[in-house]
Amino acid sequence: MRPPMPVPTLSRRAKLVLGAVGVLLVLFTAIGTLTNVYVDYLWFDETGYTEVFWTELQTRSLLFAVAGIAVGGLTALSIYLAYRFRPTFRPMSLEQQNLERYRQSLEPRRGLVLTAIGVVLGLFAGFTAQSSWETWLGFRNSTEFGKTDDQFGIDLSFFVFDYPFYRLALGFGIAVVLLSLIGSLLTHYVFGGLRLQTPGQKLSSAARVQLSVLLGLFLALKSVAYWLDRYGIVYSDRGDVFTGASYTDVNALLVPKMILVFVAAVCAVAFFANIFVRNFLLPAGALVLLLVSSLVIGVAYPAIVQQFVVKPSADQKEAPYIERAINSTLAAYGLDEVDYVNYAQDATGDEVDTEAAQAELRNDTETIPNARLLDPNVLAATFTARQQIRNVYGFPEKLDIDRYTLPDENGVPRTRDYVVAVRELNSAGLSENQDTWINRHTVYTHGNGFVAAPANEVVAGQEGGEPRFTTRDLPTTGNIDVEQPRIYYGELIQQGGQDVYSVVGAPEGASPREFDRPEDGSDEGQINNVYDGDGGVEIGSFFRQLTFAIYYRERNFLLSGAVNDSSKVLYVRDPRERVEKAAPFLEIDGDPYPAVVDGKVTWILDGYTTSDAYPYSEPRDLGTTAQDSLTGAGTTALPNDQFNYIRNSVKATVDAYDGTVTLYEWDQEDPVLQTYRKAFPGTIKDREDIPEELVSHVRYPEDLFKLQRDILTRYHVTDPGNFYSQNDRWQIPADPTQDTEDAQPPYYILAQRPGDDEATFQLTSALNAFNRDNLSSFISASSDPETYGDIQVLRLPGNTPFRGPRQVQQSFNTNDDVARDLNLFRGSDSQPVFGNLLTLPIGEDGLLYVEPLYVEGTGQNSFPLLRKVLVNYGDRVGYADTLEEALDQVFGAGAGESATGSGSTPPPGDGTATPTSPAPPTTPPVGGGTPASPEMADAAADISAAIDALKAAQRNGDFEGQGQALADLEAAVQAYQAAQQAAGASATPAGATPTG
Repeated sequence: MRPPMPVPTLSRRAKLVLGAVGVLLVLFTAIGTLTNVYVDYLWFDETGYTEVFWTELQTRSLLFAVAGIAVGGLTALSIYLAYRFRPTFRPMSLEQQNLERYRQSLEPRRGLVLTAIGVVLGLFAGFTAQSSWETWLGFRNSTEFGKTDDQFGIDLSFFVFDYPFYRLALGFGIAVVLLSLIGSLLTHYVFGGLRLQTPGQKLSSAARVQLSVLLGLFLALKSVAYWLDRYGIVYSDRGDVFTGASYTDVNALLVPKMILVFVAAVCAVAFFANIFVRNFLLPAGALVLLLVSSLVIGVAYPAIVQQFVVKPSADQKEAPYIERAINSTLAAYGLDEVDYVNYAQDATGDEVDTEAAQAELRNDTETIPNARLLDPNVLAATFTARQQIRNVYGFPEKLDIDRYTLPDENGVPRTRDYVVAVRELNSAGLSENQDTWINRHTVYTHGNGFVAAPANEVVAGQEGGEPRFTTRDLPTTGNIDVEQPRIYYGELIQQGGQDVYSVVGAPEGASPREFDRPEDGSDEGQINNVYDGDGGVEIGSFFRQLTFAIYYRERNFLLSGAVNDSSKVLYVRDPRERVEKAAPFLEIDGDPYPAVVDGKVTWILDGYTTSDAYPYSEPRDLGTTAQDSLTGAGTTALPNDQFNYIRNSVKATVDAYDGTVTLYEWDQEDPVLQTYRKAFPGTIKDREDIPEELVSHVRYPEDLFKLQRDILTRYHVTDPGNFYSQNDRWQIPADPTQDTEDAQPPYYILAQRPGDDEATFQLTSALNAFNRDNLSSFISASSDPETYGDIQVLRLPGNTPFRGPRQVQQSFNTNDDVARDLNLFRGSDSQPVFGNLLTLPIGEDGLLYVEPLYVEGTGQNSFPLLRKVLVNYGDRVGYADTLEEALDQVFGAGAGESATGSGSTPPPGDGTATPTSPAPPTTPPVGGGTPASPEMADAAADISAAIDALKAAQRNGDFEGQGQALADLEAAVQAYQAAQQAAGASATPAGATPTG
């Protein structure tokens, strides 16, 4: 026999070194972890959401401890019992002699090995379990839906809240038993209780008892698993075109599952009986019976029924189950009350009935006058060029659309949609000499200002095309009253990196350090200020300063004079991240938007409650389904989580100045939200607490709408037979303005829906026929507070060749005038940029497409300007400088002015003029005749000179020159009109024929 191998040992010095290294690693890990937890706590304490912090921490800790102790402790206990009752004497055999070396190695350190196994398994199980804290809280605080499922008659809350927890608990129970079984088998084998190759008895009495108990427990849990599998058929994917219990599941699987419940229970009893009977034949036979039964009646029989009974007549067999799936899926995605309107049913072709169309346009006083010409996805560069002010400021890549009700030129309140943005701090824009720790974190701390431009207006004139900013500049001025314009929390701030924090505050009497804004009328001077908001974590004490020095790995927290007793740290400054942190049980929409509410700039966000356990509902991948051509270019991509239930349950706000996070209940009937309100009492305010002014700015969220339109591409069909055949399927069109196949994003518009009395702010999208570019439907969701969430679908007749977005874009591109200009615009120093292609329902049977065309230079500081407007109606294309002119081309002379209303063409100048300001002639009034007076002739010459100067300045990218030229142009126009009035009524207009 070969002698046992000696166990290698370490020297005393090596043990000390390894011990010191281990202690240091543990110490640094502990300090880092505790620092992160403490900094997190300080943030929750600052925002007032400590209830969330403690509830989540306690729940995670509870699950970690229970799962860790159960898995690690019980597995270690099972191994210990196997060792404790090992045979005292073992038969001499080659097998046992080979195992002796392992026994000699383990014996001196069996306690250490056992502890290590228990700790490792416990940690692994604890970390796995703690991530399911929401499952536990849902089970603990479940709220009934008030609806029962069609198969079992159980309230849906069982499936959404209880069933997932039962599955979780069962999974850990089976894991404990299997790990204990494996550990016991190995221990019995090593220490002689299990002898596979030794003649005689194979199992000791202790091993037989322990293994029988463990196998019995496993089969008992398997019996419970079969019982739960019965309810799991509501998530079956056996149906070819739907989700949920199918014919086979109900008629060929429910009864077999019940049989398997009893067979597994009998097998468990047989193994428990083996403790006393001491014969493995009975439990072995029972186990074979279970295996055969599970294969025959649990697998083979359902497969036979599916293949030979269901498939030959699936449309008939599956009809009642398809109906369940349709109803449940629509309810799960909030689509069970969609208003379907048969639209344009009398249309028979592509040609335009000019008279009828003009009548529709004349009657339309809500949609066309509000047709949006400014694309918020294109104009970020324009906003930056005209309103950046300083390099430390910036605008996001994608601007936002909101609406405001403000007095018009006649003092009458009018609701209009605006392209809006806040002038944020852009850390990436700091120059090299500005990019120091002091500047980055204590001087340049915030943005300043709110900018808005009416979405249906641009500055007029031959070289116009810019947004007409009605709220602008520093200090902020305009028709939207902004009392607190400073932006300490925004979307751009965090883009400079995760360490983009600011240290604010100064002792009383100290000079302000923070750059606030340029001094009025000065290019050099600046105004500084001291932050006095409630946001931020105080770091006046040495301990706090040390904490943040460790957290950010930045010694300046301890050494810099900018950090003092009055200092605060502002961190987690992105609005979306703040809400996600304050409400980790919500999914947050990827597009926050700013609004001025009660004089303060406020970020508004939408929070979703979701579940992946709603019965019979088709699951969707959140991130993939919500992706479109704008995802990642101004909107945040959502996580790729799969779910089959969603509600827009929460409206959240973040104060742009002090970072206050407020959560408001929005959907008062959502059981998932009510469950979380029980789990986190006091964190979500009642809907009645939402300020009216805030309600006037709520929008229907984009990501939810994208999911719903995706569901409607199939589930607008409610007849089971037609649904199974999929012969009326729709498809989301690709964005025709992009070169990719990414989905066209939905668009916010202010328009009048068929059946409504006035225009409402809504989110819209066109839908094509499946694998065709023809339009099949038009979907809109209302954002109006009175009708919020009402979804209307305009069904187009299937035999009518309405053009889809791509076909309309193709008709634009192939138009002779458009193609010529595109070649002209696409030069070495410029490029054309198509804006959003909007679909606007007109009257009872018309669809009008409107698309702005911008031209952008290729230079460093170039920005897009609106140059043309394209219109499509039926087979006609309009292409002109203004919407009015484009409508005239399509519908006939006068149609544009009638549709848009007088005064809809905005005035010239720098954008500050009101709509009632006089507009200059588009060409100098000197070419057609002689002016009535020398003063008029001089003014006309000044107009021509100003226009020439404006053209030259825009070609050269000279912004200062453009502003001066526009000012000269406006002055010349006013001089011409004054001279015209002075000339008297008898003066003959230039180019006119005297009437004798």
